[in-house]
Amino acid sequence: MDRAEEMEMATEVLVPVLGESISEATLGEWLKQPGDAVAVDEPIASLETDKVSVEVPSPVAGVMGEHAVKVGDTVQVGALLATVDAGGSAPAKTEAATPAVTAAPAAAPAPAAAPAADEASDSPAALSPSVRRAVLEHGLDPATIKGTGKDGRITKEDVAAAAANKSSAPAPAAAAPAAAPAGSARKEERVKMTRLRQTIAKRLKEAQNTAAMLTTFNDVDMTAVIEARAKYKDLFEKKHGVRLGFMGFFVKAATMALKDIPSVNASIEGDEIVYHDYADISVAVSAPNGLVVPVIRDAQDLTVAGIEKTIGDFGKRAKDGTLKMDEMKGGTFTISNGGVFGSLMSTPIINPPQSAVLGLHRIEERPVVVDGQIVIRPMMYLALSYDHRIIDGREAVTFLVALKNAIQDPTRILIDL
Repeated sequence: MDRAEEMEMATEVLVPVLGESISEATLGEWLKQPGDAVAVDEPIASLETDKVSVEVPSPVAGVMGEHAVKVGDTVQVGALLATVDAGGSAPAKTEAATPAVTAAPAAAPAPAAAPAADEASDSPAALSPSVRRAVLEHGLDPATIKGTGKDGRITKEDVAAAAANKSSAPAPAAAAPAAAPAGSARKEERVKMTRLRQTIAKRLKEAQNTAAMLTTFNDVDMTAVIEARAKYKDLFEKKHGVRLGFMGFFVKAATMALKDIPSVNASIEGDEIVYHDYADISVAVSAPNGLVVPVIRDAQDLTVAGIEKTIGDFGKRAKDGTLKMDEMKGGTFTISNGGVFGSLMSTPIINPPQSAVLGLHRIEERPVVVDGQIVIRPMMYLALSYDHRIIDGREAVTFLVALKNAIQDPTRILIDL
């Protein structure tokens, strides 16, 4: 078969339409290397936009052809990404092993990890630049990390969990000095910021430069919510098909408090304050390349079960990289739960053009005084960062107190108090 016939059999893979007003993206990683077998609709590449990562599927079954762009390149909608040889067959694994490793810039081991190159080539999960950087920062061996991402790929959350397990494990006696090779050099790796990370950095800095930001704190006794969850979680999951968590309570309580303190749910447009009679709650969800903030529309009309179902769906699709652009637009108020990562206290940054963000933190048993007695209670710090241009301190404190009262007495959520 001559070159012309091969070209006729090759199918071009183009950059798909990414969403309204989005004309370009960055190639985050190649999921298939030249010579790999490809099925119809199987992802071959991951593109990073300002909002989410988008996987590009193969339009035909066959063998992966040449890559037209490199990892980190900016590509326009409609541009050529690669070719797939339709109906071809992949070469034997032993013959393809070497080119598969050398042709994967995103998965190539850094100098510090050179001894593990052979192990990495056998791994089913290619490392993206951000994951590779996290692995190097924590000094981990990728071969020992179980990937929970799509097709078994390792995510940043997997690296964080492995690092936490490593730090909690007792160090073997006298093993550390012998592990460091003599004359080892200090090394650095430069990884270009992803488009998503650049957008996050830009928006957060704009928020700091624009808003008169202030943070007010309170704490809440989680006893009642923990008891309610323990009592009803099995029945709840059986009836609604989703686990009962704490976010459902907080989102519902927040919608009630926003109704009482409308300025916390407002935004500034020019010289006008826009008040919303609905609560579109943005929830910060961890994705492999950073936090994304999908929106629960009309949360004030949803039950706790409806809220939990929506959040669960967001979390799953954020991990898979299948969230849609429209699902992250808008939002009138944000809730960020740093407690799932162990945060004790923080000062969250406003998500423009919103005027406030609620930060939740880890639950920790602490001594508190109740009815003149010192008792141990599961306590959580709450942090409300807000734009002081339209929200006064009195309103911020009132909002937090209303939220606290609803969480400490969940019956208030049922009877709207």
